[in-house]
This record gives sequence, C-alpha cells and structure tokens, in this order.
Amino acid sequence: MNLMNSTAHSLLAGALALSLVIPALANEGDDDDYAAEYRNPDPWEPVNRVVFRFNDTLDTYALRPVAQGYDRVMPTALNNGITNVFNNLGEPKNLVNNLLQGKFHDASVDLSRFLMNTTVGLVGMFDVATRMGLQRNDEDFGQTLGAWGVDSGPYVMLPFFGPSTVRDGSALAVEGYAGYSYRGQMDHVPSRNTALGVDVVDTRAGLLSQERLIRGDKYSFVRNVWLQNREFKVMDGQVEDDF
Repeated sequence: MNLMNSTAHSLLAGALALSLVIPALANEGDDDDYAAEYRNPDPWEPVNRVVFRFNDTLDTYALRPVAQGYDRVMPTALNNGITNVFNNLGEPKNLVNNLLQGKFHDASVDLSRFLMNTTVGLVGMFDVATRMGLQRNDEDFGQTLGAWGVDSGPYVMLPFFGPSTVRDGSALAVEGYAGYSYRGQMDHVPSRNTALGVDVVDTRAGLLSQERLIRGDKYSFVRNVWLQNREFKVMDGQVEDDF
C-alpha cells in the first residue's frame, strides 16, 4: 500500500532527523549562556517585523481578498467538505508523528480515521470518523522534536509560511523530504499546485472570523498567541498556569 510505504519512509526520515538533532542539543541545559540567550523568545524581532510586514502586505492585498470571495460564494456544505478533505489528507502526517512520539493509541485513531473517512466518507468529504467518536489529532514533526526534548529556539517569522521557531522551521524541511503530506504524493504538478492553492485559500478563509480578536500591536499579538498555542500543542495541553 502506498500509505504504508510512505509511512515507513517517513518514519525512517524522522528517526534519522531525531538522531542528528537530539545529540547536538543534549547539553544545552548545562549551558547558562545559552539559557540566558533564549529567555527572550524573540531575539530577532527587528528582522522578524520586516518579514511580518511583507507577509501582512501580501495577505492584505492578495490572499485575504481571495479568501473573502471564496468564503462568500462557497456554499457552507461544500466549504466544510473541502476542509474535511484536506484534514483527511493530513491524517498520514498525524499517524507518522504519533508513532515517532510513541503515542500508539493516537496513531491507531489516525489510521482508523483515514481509512474510514477515505471510504465511507467519500475521500474525506464527510467526517464520519468524528461522528463515531474518533477525534482528530493535530501533529507535526516540530511537535515530535519538542516531545523528544528539542528546544524550540528563537521565534522566527518565515516569508510566506508565517510564524515559526528554529526547531519548527527546520522540521518543515524534514517533512518536505519525508513526503508524507499529499504534496509529496502527487506527481502531477498542475494538480498538486491547484490542491495547494485551494488548501491555502480554504485555511485563510477559516481564519477570517478570528481577525476581530486582534488587539494592540498586531505583530506582538500574533507572536504571543502563536507561541502559547504552540506550547499547548507540544505539551499535549499539559502546560503550567502562570497565575
């Protein structure tokens, strides 16, 4: 099966990356200078703000208007169906990373969701797995590295990709090499680019309703919310309350 071959290849790639990254960072906890440097999560703020302005300008004049038009003309049922399809295409990524983290129950849920939604759910258009009590996980290789103790490193704003950290930005490259996303499995370039475009617009349309929550300096708001949400995901919700 293509899924099993892709999963095996991805596990090997992930294990190799872990074997290279973890030893290199194993002694970081003993380095006081390193710890002091990273108490500030955003030491590259001036550069990050420049990249943020570029991304925000691109979003304001290109992506956001397209997403608004998409959200306006797309029937709710079809919109939900497209979102479900892309969520289903992300299940192999969840499966691989849950296996790498040793969360075998969650991995079995990922596999069951993928098989059920792909068949009964008509290629994922209908999320029948959730209705049957199989809740969707959201895992990536950055979270896997975090689970294995790799520090996030400084916050970094990536062109086009948006908020990230040194760890998570590096994980993107590993995921691209591993090829367990739908982009890595589609050889037909026009189809792959079309799917990617629809995925980006659909994701951006899903964020339109959250824009009203932004308060104060937009850059700082996005950074702080992203870092808090990222920590929550890496720790599987087991975060300490500072209050």
